[in-house]
Amino acid sequence: MAKGAKTARPAVSPDSAQARLLALLRDNGPMSLAELGERLDLPRTRLVSEVDTLLASGLIQDKGRAPSRVGRPSTLLALDSAIRYGAIDLGATSIDIEITDGYLEPVAGLSEEVDVKAGPAAILQRITELFADLRRDGAFDRLNAIGIGVPGPVDVEHGMPISPPIMPGWDRYPLRATLEMEFGCPAIVDNDANIMSVGEKYRGIARNVRNYLFVKVGTGIGCGIHIDGRIYRGDNGCAGDIGHIRLDSRGPQCVCGNNGCLEAYFGGSALSRHAEAAARSGTSPYLAARLEAAGVVTARDVGKGAIQRDPVCLRLVRDGGSRLGEVLAGLISFINPSMIVIGGGLAELGNQLLAEVRTVIYQRSIPVATGDLPIVLSELGSRAGVTGAALIASDLLIRQP
Repeated sequence: MAKGAKTARPAVSPDSAQARLLALLRDNGPMSLAELGERLDLPRTRLVSEVDTLLASGLIQDKGRAPSRVGRPSTLLALDSAIRYGAIDLGATSIDIEITDGYLEPVAGLSEEVDVKAGPAAILQRITELFADLRRDGAFDRLNAIGIGVPGPVDVEHGMPISPPIMPGWDRYPLRATLEMEFGCPAIVDNDANIMSVGEKYRGIARNVRNYLFVKVGTGIGCGIHIDGRIYRGDNGCAGDIGHIRLDSRGPQCVCGNNGCLEAYFGGSALSRHAEAAARSGTSPYLAARLEAAGVVTARDVGKGAIQRDPVCLRLVRDGGSRLGEVLAGLISFINPSMIVIGGGLAELGNQLLAEVRTVIYQRSIPVATGDLPIVLSELGSRAGVTGAALIASDLLIRQP
């Protein structure tokens, strides 16, 4: 698995013609030399020189003559068919891994439940095992780059989680360096809400939206913030950690140590806790039956109960949606986004959740900010994270800023 191999980074500088050319091929598929020349606005001699360099590097391939109705036939260029990216979406209770080709199309993937509290050694061992399984199945020979999202604040520059509330043992763990050493390729680490937001903007409902918020509602609650077409991470990677915005100083204790945070009221863990209390008290026969059958009740059980019109489940979803809407109303007044996308595991609560969030936002925000504001569910769903992770990995290869 190339363990211990020296990490080689291709010599493609940011904003160079080569980087822009690789990005065009990634985003549009194979293109003719003539099309690339028009899009890059380069003299033919310069374009041919840049293409020759990329052909020699093995990053692109000459696919012969491109179809042409008029004029001279042009060379068709494509990304190398052997390019492979490793995409990892690590949540508090699950992990999704995907191998993609150079166009970010999925080649193979695996998903399973994990407990991030098991710590970096156990989780990274499992990641290595899952990649080994995919390699044995022929999904890749070697990886060109890896992107990973984790459920907590991240110092992207140094590639490590920073004081993540729900990730004990991960604080300042050298995650990027460990992955690069293990797999012999460049790696990038970011917050899970950020990679979901990047994925949704690239191939989801937020395509072509320059100012938007992606709200991840899972075990924890986070927000990917896009301003003027670029993701905003803040000074030290904590931007968007909206789960720890305080709603009531006298509220329940949160995992961060404070009281009354949004996440203490609504999130996977809080929803499961409230559901179990309702099941044990007998106020919800539906949840009581789920507890007796499975020994636990989950946020997913609450969602299913809401669909079946269980009064307690409906109340839990509405209460959570109301509190989330309260926080988002404040963000709308501050940032004035042109779209809000809700994703993550609890987005499976669907229209019941969405309706409550919308109601509170439209009641509490000024009309000029919400008059044309779409508040929608993620189009990519569970694939938002791996799509974003693959994209940021590809940016390492093509050196996009």
